Amino acid sequence: MELIRTENLSVKRGGREVLKNVNFFLQEREKVFIIGPNGSGKTTFAETLMGFVEFEGGIFFKGKRMEGEEDFYSLRTKVGYVFQNPDDQLFSPTVEEELAFAPMNLGYSRGKVKTLVESALEKFGIRHLRDTPIYKLSGGQKRLVSIAAVMTMNPEGLILDEPTNGLDEENFLMLVDFLRSVEKAVIVITHDKNLIDALDWKKYYLKDGYLTFVK
Repeated sequence: MELIRTENLSVKRGGREVLKNVNFFLQEREKVFIIGPNGSGKTTFAETLMGFVEFEGGIFFKGKRMEGEEDFYSLRTKVGYVFQNPDDQLFSPTVEEELAFAPMNLGYSRGKVKTLVESALEKFGIRHLRDTPIYKLSGGQKRLVSIAAVMTMNPEGLILDEPTNGLDEENFLMLVDFLRSVEKAVIVITHDKNLIDALDWKKYYLKDGYLTFVK
């Protein structure tokens, strides 16, 4: 079944047409890469899907057209977005508080929040960082925490922008295992050839405003 779809999606930024009549379709549990040159608009595409950027055309979530902030707020409770820069996403005092923030705000019970937090700490190998202040984390640790934090939302889909930035080999392999096994729809924006080679996913190439299916 359809999760996200765009129809003739166009975006202008700074007088430049960054996206031109983009038609894109993502099914439930489907996993794809968005690749392309620096500055081609990959992050803009992700931000537009999340409702952060003004656009022309249509964005649909599970068949419903996204018309305004209320619709996009609902979408953002079901699609986890990991920013390219973790510092744009992380704001709680400690790792545990960061992981608990989203499910608490979604109204989950205290017991459910605890279960989701413990699962994320275990899955991403960050249990030892539970009480660590966010500002003391390394870049790679922030990356893992930002991904773990969106997983505590129990989302139906994920959009990850350059998720391997700052990761050492051990954590890179952990991320690959996670992406292979996660039963969610996933969009990964990346330049990382090692990640692309490790995961045999569909690829979409974005250049000059046009999104083209590669494989």
